[in-house]
Amino acid sequence: MNKSKAYRASDVKDVQIESVIRLASGREAVVGIDIGKFHKFAVIRWSDGEFERPWKVRSPEQIGLFVERLQRLSQYCRLKTAMESTGTYGDVLRWKLTQAGLPVLRVGGKAARDYAEVFDGVPSQHDGKDAAVIAELAAFGKGRDWAHRSAKEEEAELAYWIDWLDAQQRVRQFWQGRLEGLLARHWPELTRLLGLSHVTLLELLAHYGGPAALAADGEAARQLSSWARLAIHSPKIVNVLASARSTIGVAQQAQDVQRMRQTASLALAAHREVQRASGRLAELASNHETLQRLGEAVGMATACVLWATVGDPNDYPSGGAYRKAMGLNLKERSSGRWQGCLKISKRGPSLARRWMYFAALRLVQDEAVRPWYEAKKARDKGRGRGAVIAVARKLALALHAVARRNEPFDAARLFPGASPGGQRGSLNRGVEGQRVKIAESEIPY
Repeated sequence: MNKSKAYRASDVKDVQIESVIRLASGREAVVGIDIGKFHKFAVIRWSDGEFERPWKVRSPEQIGLFVERLQRLSQYCRLKTAMESTGTYGDVLRWKLTQAGLPVLRVGGKAARDYAEVFDGVPSQHDGKDAAVIAELAAFGKGRDWAHRSAKEEEAELAYWIDWLDAQQRVRQFWQGRLEGLLARHWPELTRLLGLSHVTLLELLAHYGGPAALAADGEAARQLSSWARLAIHSPKIVNVLASARSTIGVAQQAQDVQRMRQTASLALAAHREVQRASGRLAELASNHETLQRLGEAVGMATACVLWATVGDPNDYPSGGAYRKAMGLNLKERSSGRWQGCLKISKRGPSLARRWMYFAALRLVQDEAVRPWYEAKKARDKGRGRGAVIAVARKLALALHAVARRNEPFDAARLFPGASPGGQRGSLNRGVEGQRVKIAESEIPY
C-alpha cells in the first residue's frame, strides 16, 4: 500500500480487478471488511504483509459486484474474508460470501479496537483502517469460522419465541412504568393492595379506567371476584373497593380515564403475549432432557434463552468456560499500588446476562441462598446488586454441573455452610467471598 493517503478508498466498481489478480500469483490473501449501515469497506492483506487500498462498497446495491470480484480473485490465490460481528448489517454480505464458497471468519470487535494503535502507531479508528486491522488479525489466526448456516427448524422456532418473549417483556415493563405514574397521581392506594404486575390490577384498570367508575358500579365486587378468583367478600376485594371510594388521588377527567384504560390494556396485552410465549417455549422443551434439567433450576424460559444464546452446556469443557460465554467472568484493572475492583467482562450476549440476573433475583428468595445474600448486602452497605451478580455467577457454574453430571439442581450447594464473612466450602472458592467487591454499576443489562 502506498503510504500517501493509505486509507483513501476506491469505489468497488472502479477497481481494476485484473491488476489485483496480477499481484495474486503465489500469494495468500485475507480480505478484512468493516461493516457499516450504508457502506462496507474492504482491504486486501497479502501473505507477505502488504495491503491494497480500501474498496468502498455501497450496501446493498454493490454487494453482488463485490462478491463477484472476490470470487474471481479467489481463482488465482487462496483467499479468506473476515469481518466483525456487528448486529444484522453484515448478515447479507456474510450470506452471499458463504453462498459463493468463500471462507468467512469473525474477528472480535474488542480485539480490533485494542489493536488499532499497535497497527500503525496511531489510536485513531476509521473505516479503511478498521478493515485493514481486521484483515491483519485474521491473518494472525485471531478469527473464527463464521460461515452463514441456516438454523434447524426447531432451533429457529425456539429463537423466534425467545425473541418475542423478550420483546413483550420489555413492552410490558414500559407500560407498567407508565401505569405506575398514573396510579401515583389518581389512585395511590391501589398499588399497596395489588402488585403492579398483578393481572387483577391490569384487568380492573383496563375495564374501569380509575377508582370513580369502580366505586360507582354496583356489580364491581362480583367483577373483581371473577378476575381475582376470590370469594366476593374476600378481604382483598373489600379493601380495593374501599380504597376506590376513599382515595385521596387527583380526580380524573375523561382524558385521564381514557389514558389509564389504554395504558392498562396495553400492559395486559403484553402480559398475555409473555404467557403465550412462555407456554410455547415450555412445549418446545418438553422432550429435551437437558433443557428440562436447566428449567428446574432457572425456569423453562430462562433455560431456553441460555440454550439459544450460549448453546448447550455440554459443549463447554468447564463451568468457567460456560460462565465466560455469558460474559459473567471477572476482569481486573490493577497497576502498582492501585488495586481496581473486579467487574464482570460483559463479553457474552447481553440477553443471557439479563435473564441470568432475573433468575438470580428469584433464587435469592430461596431459604438456602437468602442468608448469604443478606450478609453480603449488609457488608455492601445495603446495596444488593453486587450480591445478585455473585449469585448469578455461581448459578452459571451450577447449571453446567447440572447438565454435564445429570444431577438435580440443589440451591443449598451454591453456598454450602458459608456466609461472606465465614468459612467457605469447596464449591465456594473464587470471587463470591468477602475479598471481592463487584461495582454497583455492573448490573448486566
